[in-house]
Amino acid sequence: MTDRGSAVVEFALVVPLLLLLVVGIAEVAVVARAEIQLVMAAREGARQSAASPDTSRAVAAVRGALGEAGSRARVSISRAAAIGEPTTVQVSLRHRVAAPLLGGFPVELSARAVMRTER
Repeated sequence: MTDRGSAVVEFALVVPLLLLLVVGIAEVAVVARAEIQLVMAAREGARQSAASPDTSRAVAAVRGALGEAGSRARVSISRAAAIGEPTTVQVSLRHRVAAPLLGGFPVELSARAVMRTER
């Protein structure tokens, strides 16, 4: 009987640690996904900025690529007037890690893309 009782106690001690590990892995995956989306949005904005002198189109492209998180993103565009010069798009976003658990904590994510100005 004592073997079964000790097995239950060991199980009760290990399960919370395993659950914490699984939640941690899931949160890392969510942050990685958000970072990849941010990089892709910055590239899309740089592509628009390189092709058009209207920077509002580039900002709209970034926000569209980010979907619902686009409204929270901060977009900075540095565009040279001369063709062939670099145009830079910097995108940053505050992401909340572990939001369901005790409100979570914020992490600042950012991405930068540079392309040559075409027009």
